[in-house]
Amino acid sequence: MQSSASLLQRQKQSLVLTPQMMESIRLLQLAHPELHQFVDQEIEKNPFLERASDQAPKDIPSISAGTPHIGPTMGGVSDRASQWKSIRGKNNVAPGGNNALENYCASTETLHDHVARQIALSAFAPLERRIAGELAGHLEDTGYIQVNLSELASSLNVREADVERVLGTLQQFDPPGIFARTLSECLEIQLRQLDRFDPAMAALVANLEALARRDFQTLKRHCGVDEDDLLDMLHEIRALDPKPGNRFQSGGPQSIIADVLVLPSPGGGWQIELNPDTLPRLLMNQNYFAEVSRLSAQNSKDQSFLNECLQKANWLIRSLDQRAKTILKVTAEIIRQQDAFFEHGVAHLRPLNLKTVADAINVHQSTVSRVTSNKYMLTPRGVFELKYFFTVAIGSCESGDAYSAEAVRHQIKTMVAAESSDEVLSDDDIATRLKDTGIDIARRTVAKYREALNIPSSARRRREKRVRLRCQSSPGGGGDEGGS
Repeated sequence: MQSSASLLQRQKQSLVLTPQMMESIRLLQLAHPELHQFVDQEIEKNPFLERASDQAPKDIPSISAGTPHIGPTMGGVSDRASQWKSIRGKNNVAPGGNNALENYCASTETLHDHVARQIALSAFAPLERRIAGELAGHLEDTGYIQVNLSELASSLNVREADVERVLGTLQQFDPPGIFARTLSECLEIQLRQLDRFDPAMAALVANLEALARRDFQTLKRHCGVDEDDLLDMLHEIRALDPKPGNRFQSGGPQSIIADVLVLPSPGGGWQIELNPDTLPRLLMNQNYFAEVSRLSAQNSKDQSFLNECLQKANWLIRSLDQRAKTILKVTAEIIRQQDAFFEHGVAHLRPLNLKTVADAINVHQSTVSRVTSNKYMLTPRGVFELKYFFTVAIGSCESGDAYSAEAVRHQIKTMVAAESSDEVLSDDDIATRLKDTGIDIARRTVAKYREALNIPSSARRRREKRVRLRCQSSPGGGGDEGGS
């Protein structure tokens, strides 16, 4: 048997991503803080790159959407600025830059500042003040403290009884409930300060797991009370603060800086602009490049380095421009698809997926996914993440247009909010009402959406409405309920 070896030529197509192509793809996904950080790093490495003037350009990238043709741009930068100022005021959104909302917020006292001032004003002995300072250092922003008292006493070379005594004093500080080690202890501290920690209430606090399950029969047996007394006790527990430290600000105010700005266009449709505060504006210093090239013309290595820097600078400027254009194209198509939402609200949100937008603007759906990640849109209806507009479809009972899952969740939330104490809707009732409006939805889907909205079950809502109604009808009950 003979065997022969042969050489064959074959043609094969393959897609190879260059490092620059991979960087361009990554730029699409970056949110504006990471983008500015990336640009700063490139400026440090490239001597020919520099930031443009901080003054906003007169020609902000913009496009009109929702009309059959490209509509006119807004009258001028000053006119647009006043309109954006009005929208930002309605939505409490910081535009970024030097006029950011946090620059106008008064500084708020933190929990640790509040506790430190009380320690300074307390009649502690020097050793007790030292222990109090160590305990305060372990205080969490929620008001709880997680520390082993025995280990702390050993590290301070003091008796554990001294640490426990100082901790007991700190637990009397404001706000009530701080320096607790467990939820039960937090509630107990607050009830003691209200002089309401009797044996029945102690049994209720000791059985918080049964309370979370709404196991009222077990609670009545452990507390030794009837249903009316238990309802009163539950109302008192509801008035307590399970995380007393949360009322204090733990850090600076957080604000969302929108990447895209949307306004009604005078010619119809919507005017879309990129927020100039989120756009890095770069320039190529051609004069510097020419001067350095002239001085290093005799050195091939230096000339090669300069040419490489020039190419990278040109690539980055082109990539940033392409990124801005892609964001505008994707946003314009989203607004075109969801025009009814911008006109009439969330109840008119349509089902939408990435592929629909990608096919409409002739890009890959992974590009749309990257563009919509961690980017926000400022509109007259509020601030929305771009991914908010992509929701699954819920079928129609009459073979009509499908419904957006987000719009269905909104309807469920509206139905529950309109419930009365005499008529609490079960999941079956909600599913039936939705089907009456043409939405084909199963009970289990209603239950899933209700749980995602943090809406309790119908049985739990009925009990809570009974408690609320009872407290409002009792003397002084309305004021307590309103303040909780």
